[in-house]
Amino acid sequence: MQRFLLYLLCCVAWILNASAQEPAFQVIPLGVKGGLDESNLSAYMVAAAGTTDYIAFDAGTLYAGIQQSVNNGLFPGRSVTTVLKQNIKGYCISHAHLDHLAGLIINSPDDTAKNIYGMDYCLDVLKSNYFTWKSWANFTDAGEKPLLNKYHYASLQEGKETPLAGTNMFVTAYSLSHGKPFESTAFLIRHADNYLLYLGDTGADTIEHAQNLSVLWKTVAPLVAAGKLKGIFIEVSYTNAQPLNKLFGHLTPALLTAELHTLAGYAGSVYMKHLNVVITHIKPAENAEAIIQKELSDANTTGVQYLFPEQGRVMFF
Repeated sequence: MQRFLLYLLCCVAWILNASAQEPAFQVIPLGVKGGLDESNLSAYMVAAAGTTDYIAFDAGTLYAGIQQSVNNGLFPGRSVTTVLKQNIKGYCISHAHLDHLAGLIINSPDDTAKNIYGMDYCLDVLKSNYFTWKSWANFTDAGEKPLLNKYHYASLQEGKETPLAGTNMFVTAYSLSHGKPFESTAFLIRHADNYLLYLGDTGADTIEHAQNLSVLWKTVAPLVAAGKLKGIFIEVSYTNAQPLNKLFGHLTPALLTAELHTLAGYAGSVYMKHLNVVITHIKPAENAEAIIQKELSDANTTGVQYLFPEQGRVMFF
């Protein structure tokens, strides 16, 4: 009986300690959807908690998302353009599809000087197809001349940690398969000894005939086991009804569930309990979000905590 009471007290102490911990990150979703509505496309402002120095992870929507955030009272006394110019210190772009960078391009004339971080396969497309004088003014410091030198392309090397200028955060990039042979990127964000993992669009290893996610899960598994990984942002674009040959490098609830079991195999199932998994990039379809929520919940044997972001609503991790 005494042993049981001691065990119970330890559990209560652990719960109280966990609940008392200050959040390490704050995230403002500027866009959460996977298409159709150009005012709500993939973009997430991430800052170390207690600061207002953000990096935008993807930038499908900027202005409309910042406006919604301002409307929700997240930046009292600040205008949309002030937040864009002063609070966003840079951009990490996972891949060069328009739903992940249209906001960056459209808002570039009113923006301030900052870095665009990405893997070379992403930055090369920006140089060749977007920031050119044929499609848009070249606001960067490389590519087609004349150069307006507002943005600096900051190339990320896979597996190498890089400081994010203007913040006290660091990022490490990992390649993802997004409809082979096309690539996307996962960003492991660090502040002090705490981490967030943001994935751009990705297919499952089984469908992509790749090992990208398996390598990523093996890399972050020790962080999960140590309680240092505060959340994973990952897409589920389609319901389970989507034919496997029509996924175009995306995930369904069933495929994500299988991937999380792979992570659990590396980290240990017990450490998956209550891990925050934020579902991004749901494609527009009738009742798609409700169906995806149910399909994820019904198959959730890992015990992770699924979260569904809302545009302009702050999240803490």
